[in-house]
Amino acid sequence: MLPGVIRRWGASGVTGVVILATLVAVAAGGPALSGDPLRMNVPERLRSPSADYLMGTDQFGRDIFSRVVHGARISLTTGIGVVAVGLGLGLALGMVSAYRGGGLALGLMGFVDLMLALPGVLLAIVIAALLSPRLTTAILAVGIVNVPYYARLVWGVTQTLRVQTYVEAAVAAGGSDGRIIVRYLLPGVLPPALVQATLGIGNGILTVSGLSFLGVGAQPPTPEWGLMLSEAQRFVLDAPYMGIFPGLGIMCAVLSFNLIGDALRDRLDPLVARAVRK
Repeated sequence: MLPGVIRRWGASGVTGVVILATLVAVAAGGPALSGDPLRMNVPERLRSPSADYLMGTDQFGRDIFSRVVHGARISLTTGIGVVAVGLGLGLALGMVSAYRGGGLALGLMGFVDLMLALPGVLLAIVIAALLSPRLTTAILAVGIVNVPYYARLVWGVTQTLRVQTYVEAAVAAGGSDGRIIVRYLLPGVLPPALVQATLGIGNGILTVSGLSFLGVGAQPPTPEWGLMLSEAQRFVLDAPYMGIFPGLGIMCAVLSFNLIGDALRDRLDPLVARAVRK
């Protein structure tokens, strides 16, 4: 059974699923088994990893293992939140612009091109800072920055689909715009958008962690991996483990979604799937 799954989804896809399943299990059940991530114990500060503290303690004596475990839930939620904002707005913007056309499409896609011309991280920092630095605004900021990428992708696919015979037949038959978009265009748009969204979750986790590292994302004492890296930079020589473990968490999360995204692309792209079957 396992060889068949590997042959169908590829070793990288299976590896990504295994890593993600482990992270989800940690995020779901880990907090109930670990200690309080906010509990300070100053006499035990900066303890190296040991049997008592599997990942050591930070500058306030907080258990890094507990903070990393709780941070898994925060980071996975962060990635999903970023994609929900970016994909939701980008899907609506791209499909409406491509289907309706005219001046509306010209104005909307011109605004999208303008956003694409701006540095994404810098724009996210500005938005997060203006909205008051905290985790929710960082998620919203990164989601908004990602809207143009989804909008452009959806716009291009919709432009191709709207001239297909079955769509033109639906229009000639008097089908409403909403029915045509949902029944005939959306099924063709979703596969590439889903691949982009899967890759976007990993990118969202990485970017929000970067904003937290810069101080415009999660705020202390939230056990968020990017914020933990920011706090660890002052102790990189004396206690390098403070940054190693949250850094590994970010790496595993991003890697898992990238591997799954590549596997989905190979399965959903008709040309690639046909080549694999041959």
